Amino acid sequence: MNIVEEYKNRLTTPEGIASQVEPGWVCCADIALGAPYAICDAIGNQAREGKISGVTLHTMLDTRPLPFFSEDCRETLRGVSWFSGERMRKAVNAGFADVMPCYYRDMPSLFTDYVNVDAFLAVVSPMDNHGYFSTGCDGSVSEALIRKAKRIYIQVNKNMPRALAAPVIHVSQVTGLCEVDEDLPVLPKSRPDKISTAIGEIIAAEIPDGATLQLGIGAIPDAVGLALKGKRHLGIHTEMLTDSMVELIECGAVDNSQKPVHRGRTVAAFAFGSKRIYDFINDNPAVEILPVDYVNDPATIAKHPNFVSINAALEVDFYGQVCAESIGMRHVSGTGGQVDYVRGAISARGGKSFIAFPSTAMKGTVSKITPALTTGAIVTTGKNDVDCIVTEYGIAKLRGKTLSQRTRELISIAHPDFRDKLTFAARKQNIII
Repeated sequence: MNIVEEYKNRLTTPEGIASQVEPGWVCCADIALGAPYAICDAIGNQAREGKISGVTLHTMLDTRPLPFFSEDCRETLRGVSWFSGERMRKAVNAGFADVMPCYYRDMPSLFTDYVNVDAFLAVVSPMDNHGYFSTGCDGSVSEALIRKAKRIYIQVNKNMPRALAAPVIHVSQVTGLCEVDEDLPVLPKSRPDKISTAIGEIIAAEIPDGATLQLGIGAIPDAVGLALKGKRHLGIHTEMLTDSMVELIECGAVDNSQKPVHRGRTVAAFAFGSKRIYDFINDNPAVEILPVDYVNDPATIAKHPNFVSINAALEVDFYGQVCAESIGMRHVSGTGGQVDYVRGAISARGGKSFIAFPSTAMKGTVSKITPALTTGAIVTTGKNDVDCIVTEYGIAKLRGKTLSQRTRELISIAHPDFRDKLTFAARKQNIII
């Protein structure tokens, strides 16, 4: 049988795939664009009609509503979030979804060693002349799930870019496939305000020409990107490829020429942003979308001299403990790759790690620098790993500093309205005299 015949024999509809799913199955999908919403919606409809129950979906960073994280399917379907977006967050906090605590770099091995994967569900680019589908914007955990899954169901979308270095699936490996040519989800572009612009300029001044970058998601990383357009010979090695990075490549600030590994190539575990990114990735040999256990391995990151990582936080205490994934006991997101890049950056020759955030929250009524984390808050980056904390008031360089030195540094970059209160608390705790 040739590949065209194999394709036709496996071709069905999202509903046809959903009808093959059995009660008790554990299904898994990759991050963001990798989740096949048409297939998932069809499974949700089967559940609402009473035709199926007891099906679980493991996935991360939702971009659209998923029935596995929907209240009307809470009795029949179950979602497990490995890193939450808006809807997953609400489902977890409402009690009808679960959370997998983990580092992003460990996800492939956790799936391999601990999760029974009855079906891998994926969005892929159209089949090439050799019978292969590209997982496109997702290197991430796809390769591990392809190996582990008992069955593979794919949603073929002509709008998914063919990433030349991403994991591939051969048609002979596929149990069933459907064609859904819908627009890929896009991430609304953030607009840096005065505070994020100030933070971006502070960080950019610390980044030398020739540095390799990891930028997180949001207004501050975007502001850093804008402030770096005058730099030269920058490189990119990141978990998430964003619009600001593509802008740096197209303006000439990034050429990846100084990277000792993957020289001349932009490396990421996944991509999520605008259509501009997806078009940039398509058939581009200078972009490598690779598995996250390689990309986010601190040992891989540390091979890049002058590596700079930039991530966010919800609050930081006097020890420098960083909470980036919960508000008290309320779930927000997940650990993701922050610790991977903090550890990798500080291990690199000349490397720096920045945790950046506005100095206040709740319209200026709450300081994000605090004597102690909120009760129940999850420590994402520990006190022994943290390097630099940044607000619009400057940089607190914590690595190699004592508790009292760290506290003074942090108070100096807190909002002026809270510095006296923080100083009083530090003295009361005998941290500073």
